[in-house]
Amino acid sequence: MTPEEAFFTLHSGLEREGPGDAESLAWALEAARVPRSGRVLDAGSGPGADVEALLAAVPEGQVVAMDLHRPYIDELAARLGVDARLQAVAGDMREPVGMFDLIWCAGAISGVGIAAALAGWRAHLKPGGRVIFSDLGWRIDNPPLEARDFWATYPAMRDRAGICAQVEEAGFRILADRWLPDAAWEAYYGPLGARIAHLRAEAEPSLADALDQGTAEIDLWHRHGSSYGYLQVIAEPAA
Repeated sequence: MTPEEAFFTLHSGLEREGPGDAESLAWALEAARVPRSGRVLDAGSGPGADVEALLAAVPEGQVVAMDLHRPYIDELAARLGVDARLQAVAGDMREPVGMFDLIWCAGAISGVGIAAALAGWRAHLKPGGRVIFSDLGWRIDNPPLEARDFWATYPAMRDRAGICAQVEEAGFRILADRWLPDAAWEAYYGPLGARIAHLRAEAEPSLADALDQGTAEIDLWHRHGSSYGYLQVIAEPAA
């Protein structure tokens, strides 16, 4: 089993692929002032943890869930069904089809980078359209060595100022930002920890490295989670 296959096996059946919760989504949607008839792109939707809340936010609109990993899209479509209000599309989230009032990206922007994502999305925003994304960053100036070593492979991890600078350099104006609360991490790590325990009980050797990595990530957050976090950013193209 390849590392990628082991990752997707570990995450199979989980509601979400990263930190997030209903309160954080509600705060962001209220700040972004999405119209009731708005068209929303859930970019890098994963299995669709946020899709139902996004649909509720645009009761007269439409949500397009998009992810490069087709099994997530198939799972989402099977669970929620697709119709005029919900589309599920397998593809590169930087290259959606059509125009949107909001592009929502919960924790998936790191896969392509802030600059590349915003460059791709800009042409797909309606006048007045906005983006909301969350990205991992340092919350303190001198994070513990253990945390720095663990996240060394995370591409270009920056602090809040660095993340915001990237947004502005891409030609966007930041409307609001805040760190995701602990509840958002617990909503992700609780089910992930249970999934790890379940798979350990099955004693599948090919998953050992993935299970150890997942356990190490959860343990690190319990020890040093105050030193890093996901910054949630709401932005719009600058005039």
